Amino acid sequence: MSEEKLAEWRTQIDDIDREMVTLLARRFQITREVGEWKAQNGVPPVDPEREKRQVARLQERAAETGLSADFLERFLRIIIDEVVSHHRAIRDEDFEAPDPL
Repeated sequence: MSEEKLAEWRTQIDDIDREMVTLLARRFQITREVGEWKAQNGVPPVDPEREKRQVARLQERAAETGLSADFLERFLRIIIDEVVSHHRAIRDEDFEAPDPL
């Protein structure tokens, strides 16, 4: 393998990482708005049924893409825990995330 090819791959990885951070920032902006709406309307910050649907959806996506369903579920759990933390902060509630799978 040439050093040029390695550098090309690393540039592609860096570009993807940048895109992932941008997408996560967009996602958290939207979930912040959801958290504010939930607080204003007395809706609990956690929706276990939605979380189950999200996990099922990601498991399907994992099967389609060849990614590990376990990995995607752990990744989603990190995101959900952070969102719930934000939602509880909006309400001035404490939140301690459960231990990861």
